[in-house]
Amino acid sequence: MAELPETLVLVGAPGAGKSTIGVKLAQRLDLPFTDVDDLVAERAGMPIPEIFLSRGEAAFRELERDVTLETIGRPGVVSLGGGSVMNDQIRAALAGVHVIWLDVSAHHASRRVGITGNDRPLLAGNVHSTMVKLLNQRQPLYREVATTRVDTNGLKANAVVRLVLAELGIPAGEEN
Repeated sequence: MAELPETLVLVGAPGAGKSTIGVKLAQRLDLPFTDVDDLVAERAGMPIPEIFLSRGEAAFRELERDVTLETIGRPGVVSLGGGSVMNDQIRAALAGVHVIWLDVSAHHASRRVGITGNDRPLLAGNVHSTMVKLLNQRQPLYREVATTRVDTNGLKANAVVRLVLAELGIPAGEEN
């Protein structure tokens, strides 16, 4: 088995499965799991949609940056917010970390988040066309920071976890 990196960071678009895969991967590897979006909401004392409404996207992005920079230095599996790669400081900090890009098409991501965007402020309105725009902006940045890319299109969470483990050199039947 290959030596497991101390920190595994998951990046990808909304609907890529970062939180779901992160929890399952952390359980499989017996590592702590951190969801940056959850920490941001906890720190702000309100859900992310409320942060956008009451404080604006800039305030959200600032808090997201601070929480992300703190979190990616900790051992474990970390799920970043979909737009975190837009920040130069975050991309620079990811240079020394094993980053797994959960790649998803606009079609699959839109289906996963649902027609309403499921409480995702940037996806309000036409989810699919907004997702296409987000992916056009972010895919080059996901590619830039990624150590590993895993295509999640059409796959269930357990299949994606098996692919991630294979990329890490851990056979599916082997315990950490």
